Amino acid sequence: MDLLPAELYPVLFQAAFLDGRTLALRDLVGSWPFPVLSFRRLLAHRNRRSLFGEKSSKLCIQAVILAVVAHLRRALEESCRGTSESRCRLRVLDMTGLQDGDTDRGPEGMSLWSGTVALAKACIEVSKHQNECLKRGSKRRKGPSGVSAAPRPVGVEVRADLFVNGTSFGVLRDALQIAAAGGPLRLKCRDFHAEELSAAGTVSLLESLEPAGVRRVDLRFNNLGLAGLCAVLPHLTRFPDLLSLKLPYSNVDVRRLTAGTDAGIRRLAAQLGRLPCLKELNLGSSRLSGKLGQLLSDLETPLESLELAFCYLLPGDVTFLSQSLHAPMLKKLDLSGHDFSENLLQPLRHLLEETAASLLHLDLMECRLTDARLEVLLPALCRCSRLRCLGLFGNPVSTPGLKTLLRKTAVLPDLHLVVYPYPVDCYSREPTWPPSASSRLFEDAVDEERFAAVSAELRRMLVSSGRANAIWTTSLCRHGALDYFAL
Repeated sequence: MDLLPAELYPVLFQAAFLDGRTLALRDLVGSWPFPVLSFRRLLAHRNRRSLFGEKSSKLCIQAVILAVVAHLRRALEESCRGTSESRCRLRVLDMTGLQDGDTDRGPEGMSLWSGTVALAKACIEVSKHQNECLKRGSKRRKGPSGVSAAPRPVGVEVRADLFVNGTSFGVLRDALQIAAAGGPLRLKCRDFHAEELSAAGTVSLLESLEPAGVRRVDLRFNNLGLAGLCAVLPHLTRFPDLLSLKLPYSNVDVRRLTAGTDAGIRRLAAQLGRLPCLKELNLGSSRLSGKLGQLLSDLETPLESLELAFCYLLPGDVTFLSQSLHAPMLKKLDLSGHDFSENLLQPLRHLLEETAASLLHLDLMECRLTDARLEVLLPALCRCSRLRCLGLFGNPVSTPGLKTLLRKTAVLPDLHLVVYPYPVDCYSREPTWPPSASSRLFEDAVDEERFAAVSAELRRMLVSSGRANAIWTTSLCRHGALDYFAL
């Protein structure tokens, strides 16, 4: 390794990772000649879905972490001895973007949760070794004044996306506290995901994160309620780069009027207004009926992504949104789970007209959109000239309705992904409406032969209209990989 030219390291890292050569990876990382090792830069030309979903990728990621731990252990020993023999110049390990969710990995790939735990345990292990080295060094090495001479500082910063739940809370808390105290292996978070944590637990982790560089906070299934959100959100103002805030399934229901509901909404609105860089907001499954305008009233800069799935919006909420500063800037909009009957249909049409110049991604899944209602929306939909992704899964649309949709939207040059519903005329038995969010319930009721014929016909229509590269699919897994930061 000492004779290997530095310029060969990146290509050898690529080859070793792609071929699952874990021992070669450990040797390469152990003598890495550059200050930064970035997975995204080194493997950018590869398809992430196939690359990071394989068993070999999990083993390779583990090998890299182990190699960094081994390097730091050696460096700590050398520092205590006052020597410097290692060729490794690594100072920053960038592991961001490796695991964005379960849709990006196979059953044996490395999840975001397991990657977080592996990094946290590595931080703790290296910190313990540092303490052992310091104890040994204080006994055998004294300076001229009789005080222990300070060892040479050693450290690697690990930039990563972190996912934590109740099971991993303790180990991540300890690792973040070590990082805050200047430990040898320091976690620096980009996207923070927390699931099923208390308000107090969430706050303690947020306060342990280094403020710079955090661009997303995703708190889901935490059952915080309005009071819990009001307790957590003030701690987000310490993140100057925060662009995305996701709060789905937070158990907020403004329809349950209590003495503190209005005051809680005002506090929550004020706290959102103190996040000046915020561009994405997800309030999915919060019951916000009639309160959307009040909740967004303190935002002074327009949002670019707004997810309001299953929020029980009223016509006034949708009308407010169409008249707000956000509408002409929205790139992503999710209004899934609403019944777009006559009361909501016209406000939705007006909203689409206002977002037409900017909208890239639109989700209207499980919205009871029939052929007739979809036809009302088509003129406004076809004005969305930049639209790239359209999600319509779970709507009671027929095969003729889908064909009309395909013909009309063929004029949209950037529309490359449509997640469409199983046509109602392809069901072998009548599905339950409103449907469940699970696509499996739809699939079980579908006549496979009839659906295969419809799917083939849609494919032929795409080819004949010059849109052979467009993807029309019923797969929610493909749809789940789309993200605001990828738009």
